[in-house]
Amino acid sequence: MAPESTPKKEKKDKKRKSEAADLAPVAPEPIAPAEGTASAEAVAMEVDGEKALKKQKKEKKEKRKSLAGGEGGGEAPAETADEKKSEFTVPLDAISPIASPLAGRKLSKKLFKTVKRASKARQLKRGVKEVVKALRKGEKGLLLLASNITPVDVISHLPLLAEEAVGVEYCWVLSKEELGQAAGTKRATSCVLISSAPAKRPTPKDGSAAKAGPSAEDLAELKSSLEEVVEEVKKLESPAAIAF
Repeated sequence: MAPESTPKKEKKDKKRKSEAADLAPVAPEPIAPAEGTASAEAVAMEVDGEKALKKQKKEKKEKRKSLAGGEGGGEAPAETADEKKSEFTVPLDAISPIASPLAGRKLSKKLFKTVKRASKARQLKRGVKEVVKALRKGEKGLLLLASNITPVDVISHLPLLAEEAVGVEYCWVLSKEELGQAAGTKRATSCVLISSAPAKRPTPKDGSAAKAGPSAEDLAELKSSLEEVVEEVKKLESPAAIAF
């Protein structure tokens, strides 16, 4: 039979338990790292990373909603594929010292659009060989040269040919990569000639029907665009007219 607990014994047991609780190790409270320390920066980066992840998930969700809205007959995203492409940057030391007159960024965009239209209308000569051949044949138009071609000797004679030719204007653009992209090639292009007159389509020798040429609308757009950029290129004779 177990002995009955007395009030005195219960009091002693309570005292032992309270002493044991006082002696038990207490977990230290977390101390915030001081500002400017590596620990503080790590904590800040962790917090920023979590925020960025949440923001990214939110943006993806909104993008899915906008795309779903576009498929359902809503407005399509305004951003086009051409606008998404990153622009090429050219270091100052890569620009040829003879690159004058040099088109600014605003005019360059207009020039590249005109090059695309000329390529579509098949009124574009690409590369040194084609350009030289066209100039010697007396073709008129606009000659564009890339300022970051190395060595520049490969195209240094073209400005002189353009000056000697009748009805040919020329100017330099910053990037050979952008010029090649506008001309519809995967490789960089040193120069292009936008012909002002439509190319004559040869008749097939086998008597078959000739391939359909560019539409009248395409030709009209090219003519209007070419006349506009040629007028702006003529104003580039003064260095003050070059603006980036």
